[in-house]
Amino acid sequence: QVQLVESGGGLVQPGGSQRLSCAASGSILGIYAVGWYRQAPGKQRELVAIMSSEGSTNYADFVKGRFTISRDSTKNMVYLQMNSLKPEDTAVYYCNAQSITGNNYWGQGTQVTVSS
Repeated sequence: QVQLVESGGGLVQPGGSQRLSCAASGSILGIYAVGWYRQAPGKQRELVAIMSSEGSTNYADFVKGRFTISRDSTKNMVYLQMNSLKPEDTAVYYCNAQSITGNNYWGQGTQVTVSS
């Protein structure tokens, strides 16, 4: 079992920056990929960024050049640095972990609101 807890959400102005954190605990040795997803009310959940165990990354087109996923393995932390935020980035952001055994784990989500 893996537990994920997001933090760092809040209100930010357009063009601003926000850094999200995801703390992982439990049986994390079997995780082969971590990532961030987001979901706005009435909209589909969408991939934001993922990082493999080797450190390779993939980003959704709408965040390329603006968002950066990173990790600190010694602290079991995953981060999402969000720059040049737009109102359309407003959503609940979820930390995700995929295990080698086929399980998907999700955090509780953290609200990011981009508004003036």
